[in-house]
Order: sequence, then structure tokens, then C-alpha cells
Amino acid sequence: MAEAGTKLPIKTEETSAPAAKAADWQPFEVLRNQVDRLFHDFQTGFLQAPLFRPLPDMEAFWRRDLGFNVSPAIDIVEKEKAFELTAELPGLDVKDIDIQLANGTLTIKGEKQEQKEEKTKDRYVSERRYGSFRRSLQVPGSVDAGKIEASYKGGVLTVTMPKSPDAQNNQKTIPVTAK
Repeated sequence: MAEAGTKLPIKTEETSAPAAKAADWQPFEVLRNQVDRLFHDFQTGFLQAPLFRPLPDMEAFWRRDLGFNVSPAIDIVEKEKAFELTAELPGLDVKDIDIQLANGTLTIKGEKQEQKEEKTKDRYVSERRYGSFRRSLQVPGSVDAGKIEASYKGGVLTVTMPKSPDAQNNQKTIPVTAK
């Protein structure tokens, strides 16, 4: 039998959120920079490449290798009475997850802190890693915002967004005829 997951609070705000600018999200520019960096690293040698980069670019190089700046995988499924969102958040605790709903946008934030310490007779190793993520998704207008629930179990966050009664009854099957 399945165990019940831990319930998470969802904070709802009715404030005006700043509109996302097109300049904030430039995936092709980021991709181009990464490809340019790859060719530069190949030409100069992988070990020497960070030493020849300008200082701002060097920060991105180290963050790329040491951080947790990867967005979590998210699946959204439309069911008969609700939309169900699942996000893979391995290694996070419930206290590290923040979910907010404001102006029709559901935002999931998380922060991961990892500390590893190893002591042996001849050596001492201490590593710390920190990182965070933020994913924002537009919630369909047919969702009953007051009944959204979230649970977290086994590294998987599940957010259930029930459809309003009108949206559930508003479905119609349209027959297809051959001509």
C-alpha cells in the first residue's frame, strides 16, 4: 500500500509580478556561448583554458563544474479532474522547497546544500556545494487555485491542481465523420 506523502504549504499572493522580458531568456545566445567556449577549450587545451579566460567568464566556468544550477525535470499530466505536476528533486528536504502561486504563475524554488567531510589517518577532505533553482509555470485558467495541494516523497514533488467544476463539465466530444 502506498504511504501518504508529506504535505507542503502553497503560498498564494495577489501582487503584480514583473513581466518577464524577452532579453532575460535567450537560449540560443547561451548555447552559442557554450559552443564557442567548447571550441576555445579544445584549441587551447582543457587544463589551460580557464587561465586564459577573462575574469567574468572564469566565474561561469567554475560554477558550471561545481554548482547545482540545473533545473529539475518536470512532467505535467492532464487528468479528468486535475492537472498533476511532478518534479524530480533528489536530495532535497521538505524545508528546502518553496512553492508560491501569484497572478496565475506557479513558482517552485529549492536550495540544496551539501557538505562532505572525510577524515583518515593521512588526509582530510572537506567539500561544500551550494545551489538553487527556480521554475515558474503558467497555471491554466481552469484550475481552482484555492484547492492546489503539494506533497513530497522519495525525491519527487507532486503538485495537484484540481480543475474547477465548470471546466470539468465543459468538455465535449466532437465526432469525426468521413467524407
